[in-house]
Formats: sequence, C-alpha cells, structure tokens
Amino acid sequence: MPSILITGTNRGIGLELVRQYLDEGWEVYATARKLQHATELQQLAEFYPTLHSYKLDVTHHEQRLALASQLKGIPLDILINNAGVYGQDDAFFGHTDEEKWLEALRINTIAPMKIMELFANNIALGEKKIIASMSSKMGSMDDNGSGGSYVYRSTKAALNAVMVSAAHDLKSSGISVVILHPGWVRTDMGGPNGEINVQQSAERLRSILASVTIENSGDFYDIDGSIIPW
Repeated sequence: MPSILITGTNRGIGLELVRQYLDEGWEVYATARKLQHATELQQLAEFYPTLHSYKLDVTHHEQRLALASQLKGIPLDILINNAGVYGQDDAFFGHTDEEKWLEALRINTIAPMKIMELFANNIALGEKKIIASMSSKMGSMDDNGSGGSYVYRSTKAALNAVMVSAAHDLKSSGISVVILHPGWVRTDMGGPNGEINVQQSAERLRSILASVTIENSGDFYDIDGSIIPW
C-alpha cells in the first residue's frame, strides 16, 4: 500500500488531499496544528483505518522530533509540505512588519526544510520517493507583474530556493524534490473568487505527483502541469 505524509490538513487543500488519497487506497499520515479542532479530519478517521493523524505545529522543534520518532523506519512514498500562511496581508511598500515577516518565514520556508531533513530517510525507504512543497506563482520573480505582497512573495521565493537545493542534494538518494502551485483556489487564503475549488486543485496536484520522476526533480509546477518560470 502506498503511503503519504501531508502537513497542514485541518482544512482546505490539505484536507482534500487526505480525502482523495484515502479514497485511492493510500496509507495517509496527516498533521494538523490544532488537531482537536480538525473535526473533518477526525470524521475521516472514523471511516478510514488507513488514516493516522497527529498534532503538529510545523515550527515547533520538539513536536517535529516527536513525529519523526513515531514514524521512524516507516516507508513513505510522498511527503507534501502543505502547511503555510499568507502572513501579513497588508505588506505593501513602507508598511512591512518585521515580526510578522519572520513568523511567515518560519512557517513557509524554514519549517518545510526541517520537515524534509527529518523525513528524507522515510522517503528513501518508499517506492515513489517524492518530496513536494506547496508554493505559489507569487514566489516567481518572472511572474511578478504587480509588486507588493512582500512577505508572502519573499517567503515562497525562499521556499523555492530551498527546494531546488534539496533537489540537488537528494538526487543521489533517488529522491525527487518538486515545487507545486495549487492554482487560485477558493479557500480561506485564496478567497471566494478563486478559479477552481479544492477538489479540482487536489485532483490536479495528485495527477502531477503521479507523473513525477527523478528527471523532474527541481521543477516548479503550475496546476495545469506546465513549468512555471522563475
């Protein structure tokens, strides 16, 4: 049975990815920062014995270590770093908040790196050997035609740099490292005017991941499967 670890699964795209992978017969290891409030995730656990849920604040060092200890030696086919925040929503020029910026950096950039470091051995034991992080087109320099959004753009651009370095460093272990743009999705972060819903986003993301090989390591995928320019 294939297996996957997904962070940030209490709602939105993360929760829908859990649901769809479970429907496909996968063993799913799902994390949520406030597990006691992740009611839909808990409801899924009542129907799917292959769902294992854990409390995890991705920025919390001891919680990360505890999860790594619990999953030690378990093969994982895919790791998806999905947990993330927009951060300061009014981060325009002349109005950036340093503390909010640092908080977003810890969640969006540093935490995915630490998660990768802790679970790379699990991925190496799996068959598919894929690590993916949820980024955004807004982290692309080439795609930036409007400016602003300094906090979100910079933390996602930094995440992309982290992932490309990991793609080089883990290639010898046969691990593919890729970056995903989930599309403009109707979620709490994406807002009500998004182009697609969470079900469509998750379906397309799963399709992309199903096609990833070691030759794709380091690629930055748009939701339609095309490559986003940097």
